[in-house]
Amino acid sequence: MNASSRWQTLRLALGPGLLWAGAAVGVSHLVQSTRAGATFGLGLIGLVVFANLYKYPTFSFGPRYAAATGTSLLEGYRREGRWALALYAIVTLATMFTVQAAVTFVTAALCTTLLGIDGVVFGQPAVVVLSGVLMALCAGLLVFGHYKWLDKIIKVVVVVLTVTTLLATLAVIPKLPWDSLRILPAGDWIATTTTAVMLCALVGWMPSAFDISVWHSLWTLARRRETGQAPSVDAALTDFNIGYLGTVFLALCFMMMGAGTMFESGESFAAAPAAFAAQIVRLYTENLGAWTGPIVTLAAFAVMFSTTLTVIDGLPRALATLLARFRAAETPGEPDAISRQVYWVALGVLFLGSMIVIEFFIRSLTTMVDVATVLSLLTAPALAYLNHRAITSDVVPATARPGPAMRAWSWCGIVISLLLASYFVVMRWIVGA
Repeated sequence: MNASSRWQTLRLALGPGLLWAGAAVGVSHLVQSTRAGATFGLGLIGLVVFANLYKYPTFSFGPRYAAATGTSLLEGYRREGRWALALYAIVTLATMFTVQAAVTFVTAALCTTLLGIDGVVFGQPAVVVLSGVLMALCAGLLVFGHYKWLDKIIKVVVVVLTVTTLLATLAVIPKLPWDSLRILPAGDWIATTTTAVMLCALVGWMPSAFDISVWHSLWTLARRRETGQAPSVDAALTDFNIGYLGTVFLALCFMMMGAGTMFESGESFAAAPAAFAAQIVRLYTENLGAWTGPIVTLAAFAVMFSTTLTVIDGLPRALATLLARFRAAETPGEPDAISRQVYWVALGVLFLGSMIVIEFFIRSLTTMVDVATVLSLLTAPALAYLNHRAITSDVVPATARPGPAMRAWSWCGIVISLLLASYFVVMRWIVGA
């Protein structure tokens, strides 16, 4: 294949990897990474890099499986047995409301800062009302634009966020506490319950939860149906790698922003959503100038809106596909992989459940985020194992299966996920009891 043909193949495959990045670069980066920098300075850079490294194989198996077989990862789970589908259903149902609520709540909090809205609207706190409006708006975009609009919107906001965040990070470099830079944080953090729980929450969503590897496989198939071009495994992995490296870079940028502006300042992040959002925006404006306030507020809102949009599509898409896989096997490259009726029912249930969670955690955004990220941490070993089983199965052509090094890397990730989940359980419910 000549250079022109390779570029054409890659161009047609580009998109799902940026959707993956749009879903990943949200709460884990804007909230968790910034808070980690504010609390530990540069002391958690090693942990952030480690989290991204050990999770890489599991995430990469989503697009690899879809490109190699023309079916989603859920078909791979089905081939393991109905128990695997049931396990995924339990994992999804256990996390879906807190995940959607967390990303929507942060987006709504930023929206209150952007629009200058506070107080009570229609008898409810403004952030709750805006959460409902935002989810309804996302649903409307998906009604009219389907995957096509989703793909185009995400490409724009990811570029905007990357440029804005890079400028802010460059400005804060002179203020970084370089003496705090370590491979592991200082102190007895490994035996301190409060710190251990915070670090587990950070790792739980860094760069994101394993759930979205399934969504990525579904987006890869949606892109294939839209372009009429089946991506090669190499093209699908290149698309993924671009998005993955971008999320690692942005995670480090947000951590440096928190370290350069709040570390050892005596200031901590507010729990109330509106106040938290205002602090996030100030991290940028203090370094780029007050005139950038509206711009960076809009950029931060845009990235969280993209996360809300991708999650509100990914969860119902996965649930609709899951139900279809319980009924029958998946046909490679079939034109309509899911029932639109089931998709919309799942979206409606997601909306109602997320609003209930938002009402419950209205006074503490950080608590809601920690609950969501910890749930993802505890369910990670099961999803990592299922992804490994799917990509190494006989249905995947031998040339598309991961080699010995990648398989070993994947097993290391599964073991690490299990150890971290066990460590959290011990520190939170045994030592901290």
